[in-house]
Amino acid sequence: MPKNKGKGGKNRKRGKNEADDEKRELLFKEDGQEYAQVTRMLGNGRLEAKCHDGVARLCHISGKLHKKVWIAAGDILLVGLRDYQDGKADVIHKYMPDEARLLKAYGELNDSFRPNEGGNDDDDDNNGDGYIEFEDADVDKI
Repeated sequence: MPKNKGKGGKNRKRGKNEADDEKRELLFKEDGQEYAQVTRMLGNGRLEAKCHDGVARLCHISGKLHKKVWIAAGDILLVGLRDYQDGKADVIHKYMPDEARLLKAYGELNDSFRPNEGGNDDDDDNNGDGYIEFEDADVDKI
């Protein structure tokens, strides 16, 4: 019988977030990089994001971030632009909510970026409660 050499399997390692409460240095964009907000997750390590320059790009989550940094719709990211494909980018860094608010306070993000809100701006006309209002005449017909 093999000897147990570790203190647990992959489920033990999955629960670790060692650097969760540390203060990180705020990263600003350089040339070839852009700020983006996630509009929707596509799966397979890919997402769709609307960049600061107004272009919607297909972004790839690198292996360094994959399964270590969880990204959801509405998150603010730093993406690296590709020279040869304008419609695609690579995720470099995910900003925490307080870091995203700092970026907005410094004037790095424009007003269309709303940190910690859903990425789709198309649903502004409905109030999001999920209810449909009927008039009394409609109810009587049912």
